Amino acid sequence: MVELLTRGAVWGVALTLGAFALGAFLQKKTRQSWCNPLLLGSVFVILFLRLFEISYPDYQEGAGMVSWLLLPATVSLAVPLYEQWEALRKNAAAILSGIAAGVVVSLGSVLLLAWAFRLDRAAAVSLLPKSITTAIGADVAGELGGIPALTTAVIILTGIFGNLTAQAVCKWFRITEPVAKGVGIGSAAHAIGTTKALELGPVEGAMSSLSIAVAGILTALLCPLAVKLLP
Repeated sequence: MVELLTRGAVWGVALTLGAFALGAFLQKKTRQSWCNPLLLGSVFVILFLRLFEISYPDYQEGAGMVSWLLLPATVSLAVPLYEQWEALRKNAAAILSGIAAGVVVSLGSVLLLAWAFRLDRAAAVSLLPKSITTAIGADVAGELGGIPALTTAVIILTGIFGNLTAQAVCKWFRITEPVAKGVGIGSAAHAIGTTKALELGPVEGAMSSLSIAVAGILTALLCPLAVKLLP
C-alpha cells in the first residue's frame, strides 16, 4: 500500500496541496480563525504519514518542490512594499527601530527560556531563529549546530500563532497605527503573519513584508552572538 501511495516523483506535492486545500475549505465553511489552512494542512499531513507509516524523508523527497517555492514567495512580498514606498520613506527610522527591537526581544526571550529551563544547547540554537522565515531560519540553525527540522516546525508554529492572535493583540494594546501593526506582525510572525497583515490593510502588509527581510538579516547576524550567551 505504501509503495502504491508513494509511487511517482510528486506524490508529496499532491498530498501537501490537497491537505492545504482541505484546510482552506474547512476554514471557509466554519469561518473560524483557528481553522488556519496551514495548521490544519500540517495536521492532515502528519496524520496521513502516521496512518500509512510513511517516513518523513520519503515524504520530503516527494514534496521537495514545494520547499523550493519558499524563497520566490518571500521575494514576491516586495511588491506591496514598493506600492507603499512613500510610507516607508516617511517612517524609515521608526520602522527600522521597531524591527530591531522585535529581533532583540525574540532572541532575548529564547535565551531566557534556555537559562530558565536548562535547554539542551542544540534545542536552544534551533529556537533562536523562530520568528524569521523558514528559508533563512533553517539554514541559520543548521550552521550554528541546531536542528533544522525542529527550527522549521517552531517557525511554522510561531507564524500560525501570530496569524491567529495578531488582530486581537493589536486590539488589546490599542495599536491603531498601520505601520506599527505591520512592523510588529512581520517581526514576530514572518510570512505567515504577513498574510494576516495583508488582510488588515495595504500599509500593514507592506510594512510586514519589509520586516520579514530586515528581521531575517538581523537575526542571521545576531544569532552567532546569542549562541555564545547560551548556558
